[in-house]
Amino acid sequence: MAVTESAVVPVEAPGEGESEGARDTGAGAAERARAAHEGILRRQSARESAARTYARALPIVPVRARGLTIEGADGRRYLDCLSGAGTLALGHNHPVVLEAVRKVLDSGAPLHVLDLATPVKDAFTTELFRTLPPRFAERARIQFCGPAGTDAVEAAFKLVRAATGRSGMLAFTGAYHGMTAGALEASGGATDVRVARLPYPQDYRCPFGVGGDHGAELAARWTESLLDDPKSGVPLPAGMILEPVQGEGGVIPAPDTWTRRMREITRARSVPLIVDEVQTGVGRTGAFWAVEHSGITPDVMVLSKAIGGSLPLAVVVYRDDLDVWRPGAHAGTFRGNQLAMAAGTATLAYVREHGLAERAATVGARMLERLRPLAAEFDCVGDVRGRGLMIGIELVDPEGPPHPAPDGPRPAAPELAAAVQRECLRRGLIVELGGRRSSVVRLLPPLTISDEQTSAVLDRLADAVSAVSATARGDRRHERDGEQGADGPR
Repeated sequence: MAVTESAVVPVEAPGEGESEGARDTGAGAAERARAAHEGILRRQSARESAARTYARALPIVPVRARGLTIEGADGRRYLDCLSGAGTLALGHNHPVVLEAVRKVLDSGAPLHVLDLATPVKDAFTTELFRTLPPRFAERARIQFCGPAGTDAVEAAFKLVRAATGRSGMLAFTGAYHGMTAGALEASGGATDVRVARLPYPQDYRCPFGVGGDHGAELAARWTESLLDDPKSGVPLPAGMILEPVQGEGGVIPAPDTWTRRMREITRARSVPLIVDEVQTGVGRTGAFWAVEHSGITPDVMVLSKAIGGSLPLAVVVYRDDLDVWRPGAHAGTFRGNQLAMAAGTATLAYVREHGLAERAATVGARMLERLRPLAAEFDCVGDVRGRGLMIGIELVDPEGPPHPAPDGPRPAAPELAAAVQRECLRRGLIVELGGRRSSVVRLLPPLTISDEQTSAVLDRLADAVSAVSATARGDRRHERDGEQGADGPR
């Protein structure tokens, strides 16, 4: 497939030694831009924490952005399919978001108000409730939390523990709910015994080795057995938290039938069901909220990322009879972010009024249709999957032993996934990695992506996979030739 080259443009800043108002052109400006870019990256490496993540794999310095496009300090332009880890439903600097923020700034309204009522907050809550599943919204209460999704997860755990008087939680293998202590306990890498881990159904790497409806049914039966067996070691929990699509876990959509079973199992045992819609919400999966695919009504929804219209905002929305908190039982200094609420209201309304959830379903299906043949064309592509505009491509070692059966999936290949990410960046495409072993290339484009941009993303990604596959084949051939030796096979 053809590669669309990244444009190179001069950075609009006078270079060192220029007279006021003067500007270098051509090679001189480009060289200064590259020097500025490299200097900023060097200073970041010297000053920032070793815990930094995206900056390691994406050595770019964004200076301007609009929609799907980011421009770096070195003048290169990129198509951004990371979208702030799914935060930018409308892409960068959408006009309706900028207008909403400017309106608040120009009004003289206070920007910091704790949890006081304001017209901006009232408008946000009204629009949010308008988008929620009707049966859920009619009995809903909202708690504004600290600015990140993990804060809302912590609040949800405190809520159900207070409401039930129980302490344990149920979560799922491969889950990701945030980086604070309680959220980490419920995420896939934790080992704390206060959270019981349950199998999350998937087709490609089914924990029971069968996949499909049968695998999902076995996962549901496992959950029932754990809760009903008095010797399981798992007492009745305060709640269950699940993601309708595991994002960081490798873009794994939960089967709708299984999600309905989880709702039945929890309701029958008076266990509140918490649905984490931090990444799946606001049209991302092809429905405004991912729970709408299965038709369930959860007890609690955790919301963040896109609801703030690119600015930090997180809330918990829950059934009114769970609202047993005493005043001050959960708080946070920055839970009244007026600019985020204004940007969020504009984003929610735009997605709703312009049918962007439905468009995400259509464009996502088209992208999957184009990408799935890669698994047949390249032996390093194990699986292509997704829902709406959450798409994942799992890279595997084509010569590794299949597991658990001879026709099972090959071992994950994180080094190949990282190579695809690098090749994408060379072609002006920003993608994320995820999955159990960081072997899944993830696409999270804004819901406003155009048809032309969609084709460009697919072309660049396919070219990157092709380049990595060719290199890997050449490396394997070189290794085999080396093993032959001068006197034939060893």
